[in-house]
Amino acid sequence: MIRRFFRLKTARSFPLRRNTIISRVIDFCRRTLGAKNTETVTTEPVAAVAKTAVSSLPPMRVIGRDQHSISRKDISPNALKVLYRLKDAGFEAYLVGGCIRDLLIGLKPKDFDVVTNARPEEIKQVFRNCRLIGRRFRLAHVVFGREVIEVATFRGHHSGAEDDENVNKIASLSDHGQILRDNVYGTIEEDAERRDFTVNALYYSIKDFTIYDFAEGMQSIANRNIELIGDPDVRYREDPVRILRAIRFATKLNMQLAPKTAAPIPQLAVLLKNIPAPRLFDELVKMWLAGKGFDNFMLMRELKVLKQLLPQLEKLLKQEPEGKAFQLITRALQDTDQRVAQDKPVTPAFIFAALLWYPVEVRAQTLLIESGLNENDAFSIAMTEILDDVQRNIAIPKRFSLAMRDIWLLQGRLTKRAGRRAYKLMEQTKFRGAYDFLVLRAAAEGGDLPELAQWWEQFQFTDEANRLELIQQLGRAGQERPKRRRNYKRKPSHD
Repeated sequence: MIRRFFRLKTARSFPLRRNTIISRVIDFCRRTLGAKNTETVTTEPVAAVAKTAVSSLPPMRVIGRDQHSISRKDISPNALKVLYRLKDAGFEAYLVGGCIRDLLIGLKPKDFDVVTNARPEEIKQVFRNCRLIGRRFRLAHVVFGREVIEVATFRGHHSGAEDDENVNKIASLSDHGQILRDNVYGTIEEDAERRDFTVNALYYSIKDFTIYDFAEGMQSIANRNIELIGDPDVRYREDPVRILRAIRFATKLNMQLAPKTAAPIPQLAVLLKNIPAPRLFDELVKMWLAGKGFDNFMLMRELKVLKQLLPQLEKLLKQEPEGKAFQLITRALQDTDQRVAQDKPVTPAFIFAALLWYPVEVRAQTLLIESGLNENDAFSIAMTEILDDVQRNIAIPKRFSLAMRDIWLLQGRLTKRAGRRAYKLMEQTKFRGAYDFLVLRAAAEGGDLPELAQWWEQFQFTDEANRLELIQQLGRAGQERPKRRRNYKRKPSHD
C-alpha cells in the first residue's frame, strides 16, 4: 500500500519535499491502519521543524483595560487608523509584539506593528496607501508620509503538508531547519505560538482595549527574563537571527537571558553563516548603533557569537583579551552609545573601521615580511583582503566600506604635517572621522599617538597665526622637514 501511495503522489507535476513525504506517509498509515499514536524518530533538524515548531502554550490570559497601563494616547494615531479601518472592514486587528512590550515597561516604541486575519491582498484592498513586500514573509506596509505601519497576517504552523484545505500554506525549509519562505496563514493562537519570545506574544485588541497574553509574557516582563517560546534548538534553527535578537532584547530592556534560551547559543551560532549577508549587516547595525553597542559586543563575545561573525577579530582578542584591539573597540562602542544617547549622528563605517583596524594592520605586517612590498602597497592589499573576507558573511554597503578605507588611509597621512600638508588634510571629506579615530587609537595604544592627536586638536581649533606657529615648531624640532634634492647639472668635460 505504501508503494501505491508513493506512485500516486509522485505522479504530480511538482516535486515533493522530503518532510512532506514523511508527513503524508504518517497520515496514510494512520488512516489505513487505524493507528492512534504514531511517532517518528529522526536526527535531522528539518524533520523536527516539519512537525511543529513549538510546544503548546499555557492558557491564554486576558488582561482588562483596568489591569494594564497602555492608553490610546500613547499609540501612534496612524496605527490607530489602521486598526479601526481593518475592524470596520470586518477583520480582526491587534497591535502586537515590541510596541506592547515597550509601552508596558515605560519605553517609547520606535514603531507599531499590526496583525490581522486579513490576507495581504485583502489588506491592500482596504488601504490605497499600501504596498506589499517580502518573499520570505509576505507583509503589507501602510504608508503615512514618513511613518510606515507594518501589517502582517496571522501566521500558522509550517507542517509541510500541502492538502486541499490549505493550498495557501506554503513553507520552504533548508536542510538545517531554517525557514526560507513562510507564507503560512493561521489563527491568532497559532500566530502567538509562532512568535519568538514570550514578551513579544502580547496582543492589544482595539475592540475592548484588552491585552491577550498567550505565553506568560507579562510574567517574563515582571521577572526581567528574555525567554524563547518552544524548543530553543528548533527556534534558533528556524531563524538563526533570533540569536542576535535575544542578545539585543536582553541589553535593550535591561533583562537577562533565561538559562534555557542562552544555553544553545554557543553551539548554534555557526548557523548565522547561513543568513543572507545583507540581512546580517542590518542586524549588526541594530546591535551596535542603537545605544547598547558595548553591552551587545560583550554579550556576543561571552556567547561565542562574535567568533562566527568576525573570526579575524576574535583571533586577536583571544591572543590579547584586553589588548589594544579590545581597548579601541571598547572606546569606539562606548563613544557611539554616548552619541546615540545625545541624539547625535552615528555611522556604521566608524564602528566597522574600529572592529577591523587591527586585523588589517596585522595582515599588512605579514605581507611586508613575506612579500617585501612597501608599506603603502602592503596596507592597501591588506585592506582589500580583510574587507573581501568579511563581505562573505556581512554585506557592508560600498558607501560604508569606502568610508572605512578613507579613515584607515588617513591614519598614515595624519603623521605628515609639514608645509601645506596639514591644510590639505583638513580639506578631506573624511578628515573629522579620521581624527576621531586617531584619538581613539591614541587612548588604546599610547606611544607617540597622544602627542599627535593633541597637535591636530590644536591645529583645528586655533587661528591662522597659531597654525603657522605649530607648523614652524615641527621644523624647529627637526620633524618632517622634507629634504629637498638639488639637481646639479653636470658640467661638460673638455678633453
